[in-house]
Amino acid sequence: MYEAFLAHFNKRVALTQEEEALVKTYLMPKKIRKKQYLLQEGDVCKSFAFIEKGALKAYTVDESGSESIIQFGIEGWIIADLFSFLTGEPATYNIDAVEDAELVLMSKTSHDSLLKILPKYETYTRLNFEGAYIAMQRRLTSIIGSTLEERYEQFTKQYPEIIQRFPQHMIAAYMGLTPETLSRIRRRISTK
Repeated sequence: MYEAFLAHFNKRVALTQEEEALVKTYLMPKKIRKKQYLLQEGDVCKSFAFIEKGALKAYTVDESGSESIIQFGIEGWIIADLFSFLTGEPATYNIDAVEDAELVLMSKTSHDSLLKILPKYETYTRLNFEGAYIAMQRRLTSIIGSTLEERYEQFTKQYPEIIQRFPQHMIAAYMGLTPETLSRIRRRISTK
């Protein structure tokens, strides 16, 4: 366990063997089954999760029970309700497993401790936050300035593994569409 997390870390910021050993002491492995919650709305997000194996989704549910997917997560990705994790306020997102998953958790306490004692962890965290911000800005820009067809084509080019791993109704929920509307968009694209 931890191999994928440490490879991800070392790809961004190289660690010595001693630093790797130190980081491992702050990590906690967790396995969750398909449809099992990692986080429920209203609870405080006490850890972020690095996905070693499996697939997860972060989402909200409206009064009618419809999901709006905020984030997908697969191997090599980090998933959390970042607002809740950083502020300690109740989570607005649910996070659950779409496939059985093996995770590496970093608690808020461990995160704060490592930030103080390991400058490389602070750099790694900053790079992850920058990546998350860039992804969020790309998504917002796409929503504001692209047609539905353009948005779907951009999404499929940027995240082909998501299209392969997640069912169409979840892709539709991520895009803010009904599955039927997404089907029509896909048909229009295929006839071009």
